[in-house]
Amino acid sequence: MWFKHLHLYRLHDAATIAAADLEEALAAQAARAPASQEARRVGWCPPAGRNATTLLHELQGQRLVTLLRQERLLPAGVVREELEERGAEIEAREGRKLRRQEKQELKEQIYEELLPRAFIRSQKVDLWWDTRRHLIAVNTSSRKRAEEALDLLRETLGSLKVTPLTAQTLPMRAMTQWLAEEGSRPSGLQLGDQVELKAKGDDGVLRARQVDLDSEEIQQLLAAGKQASRLAIEVEGRLGYVLHDDLTLKSLRFSDALIDAANETEDDGDALVRLEADFMLMTQALAEEIEQLIEWLGGEATQSTPQSHS
Repeated sequence: MWFKHLHLYRLHDAATIAAADLEEALAAQAARAPASQEARRVGWCPPAGRNATTLLHELQGQRLVTLLRQERLLPAGVVREELEERGAEIEAREGRKLRRQEKQELKEQIYEELLPRAFIRSQKVDLWWDTRRHLIAVNTSSRKRAEEALDLLRETLGSLKVTPLTAQTLPMRAMTQWLAEEGSRPSGLQLGDQVELKAKGDDGVLRARQVDLDSEEIQQLLAAGKQASRLAIEVEGRLGYVLHDDLTLKSLRFSDALIDAANETEDDGDALVRLEADFMLMTQALAEEIEQLIEWLGGEATQSTPQSHS
């Protein structure tokens, strides 16, 4: 298992919870299928897959849990067609037009009738908890899904004080400088081939892929006042990713050397051994890279009064 996207959060005032106690708390919020009238449900499921039973994997202070989101799919068009058909039948039978409130009540009735027959779509979201660094990272491209995972963890633990990870230097400012001035790039940082540039004061956005970021065209755009809101970064021998202006890491790509090291682990076909070996190598590389990135950005911004993030 290898993460694709990470939303990063700083954990504040975190009392240590033993693995056994956390496992028990997770079990109390374990995933189950939505009831017939439930549109969606979230709960914890085994990270190693459907044949596994363990809800928590912890190795050397690194914890892995997985949220399972189940949602009934009831297309709005299906409800609308049924509403039109039933509404027309009532109007023909009673010889009058339905009032707006009557149509709304009929729509709600149809929704409740059709919901139990809707297909269920499942989505898993991994949450990595680095207890040594008091860092939580959620493997999803969506900030909304990351918040949903944090909400479930907060409900599971009773409380959870977290804030999005922030740095002293705004990522947009640093990325723009790295693009504009080759000499400003930290040692070990290499530019990739993707960038998103935004114009100051308006919504103009330019996205470019598979381009030379040191090209004259890019420099001209920077000189015209555009700023980098996304930037592909390569860290030699470790990984590559696209850094966003909110400090999200997306499109993670781990080096062949790291993948080969994981593949050298003897697992004898045991999915659990494979997952834990991959998880340890991956989180070690990610933790080091996150620390390095924050250092490149002038250190972590201080949070004088942490708030419960919701």
